[in-house]
Amino acid sequence: MAKTQQQRIIFGLKLRQLRQEQNWNFDELGRQTGISVSYLNEIEKGKKSPGTENLEKLATAFSVSTAHLESDVLPKSLAPLSDLMQSNFLNELPLDLFGIDLQQVVEIIARAPDRVAAFISAMLEIARNYSLREENFYFAALRAYQELRMNYFEEIETAADDFLKINGLDKPGVVSAEALTQILKEKFNYKIEENGLSRYPELQAVRAVFIPRRRRLLLNGRLNERQRTFQLAKELGFAVLNLKDRPSASNQFKINNFEEVLNNYKAAYFAVSVLVNRQNFVEDLRQFFARPTFQPHFLTNLMAKYQASPEIVFQRFNVLSREFNLHKVFFLRFIHHLDTNSFEIDKELHLNRRHEPHASGLNEHYCRRWISLSLLKDLQKTQQITGSSGQMLMGLQRELYKNSGEEYLVFAIAKPGYPTVGRNVGIALGIQLDEESRRIIRFADDPTIQKQVVNVTCQRCDLAGCLERAAQPTVLQNREERRKIHETISRLTGR
Repeated sequence: MAKTQQQRIIFGLKLRQLRQEQNWNFDELGRQTGISVSYLNEIEKGKKSPGTENLEKLATAFSVSTAHLESDVLPKSLAPLSDLMQSNFLNELPLDLFGIDLQQVVEIIARAPDRVAAFISAMLEIARNYSLREENFYFAALRAYQELRMNYFEEIETAADDFLKINGLDKPGVVSAEALTQILKEKFNYKIEENGLSRYPELQAVRAVFIPRRRRLLLNGRLNERQRTFQLAKELGFAVLNLKDRPSASNQFKINNFEEVLNNYKAAYFAVSVLVNRQNFVEDLRQFFARPTFQPHFLTNLMAKYQASPEIVFQRFNVLSREFNLHKVFFLRFIHHLDTNSFEIDKELHLNRRHEPHASGLNEHYCRRWISLSLLKDLQKTQQITGSSGQMLMGLQRELYKNSGEEYLVFAIAKPGYPTVGRNVGIALGIQLDEESRRIIRFADDPTIQKQVVNVTCQRCDLAGCLERAAQPTVLQNREERRKIHETISRLTGR
């Protein structure tokens, strides 16, 4: 029976350890077995599997049984590697997206297996301590892939352009939900139920569910027109791009493999490309950036022009890197849980490098001076006063990070988390201010734009007199205590 890739890799690692225990190089092993050095090298790298005759030769040379050699059980020192090799996670890890071959990973592991095994054990322990699940790694891999491509995918842009042209939707104006519904029904044999989730109370926070065997798309009847249009455009993304592996629901509650995560993103990217014409959007941005003063209603006007949600408009800012040479950009999405008054970053993207405003898995309080959190707090107050879900709030702020000295121009929106109740959603798009961005964005230093000194989390901020502080700077306090202990010990020991 042919060996799987994982089985070949485990065999190769076991062979390498046995050879090193005997202090043999490949030439010596070749003399002991009569097997060519090049073939032994291929076996050890996991590229080939020995036949019955060569397996017996190897077993004889090492004085072990063939069953021992063929067993998937590695020595205790390599046990974490065995778990990793046999895990579904490794099978699904999208190494090919980054130009990495699994054999390359194995060769790295084989150079220092004890150290790598210790590293993997440590990583698994960290994952357990922070409740990291397999899907966290999938989303991290997707985010890295987006950042590698500067979140711009010409092949999907071209597919969207072709789709619009073929279906006569490439004319000026808004792409309507009715037109997308008709295409799904006539060209892809969809059955669309506009209020298809009404019978399922537990699915009222879900925007749509797709049933593949009947090609039925069940829409949440509580969606507003913009949300409904996006779901239809995204469904067309799956169909036009022929994406087979996909989640059944709009919310990815259960993830089976990385392909689902990637395809879900591609379909959403296609939807944005269909709904917001990139050429028109680029021209809109050029005119906006060329103004010497900030126009506060710009984002509102963009959403009205394209009949697009804030998420779609902010996603379309992906043209910044390609069309404006602006690469130092971040995108964050916040969830404000109203029952606990806590803030969570559930989506983030960093272009060029990881920027100062970023998610923290350490249960620390994000800086309340961020405009994103300020708007969310203002929205909550409005909701408490009026008793309604509230209206969308927008703002712009220059944020100067105290520790690094880096400054960002941050566009932010806060809105009700409809149709999900009990939470609000904030979106932030930040552009790092430097010579290049100031040259392109003429209003970047407009004195009417509020400037705020900020940090990442309260626990790591020493800003004195901060009225918005949500927690004491405990991390800095502990660090200072350790420094004093170290200084005292050094003074006592003379070291």
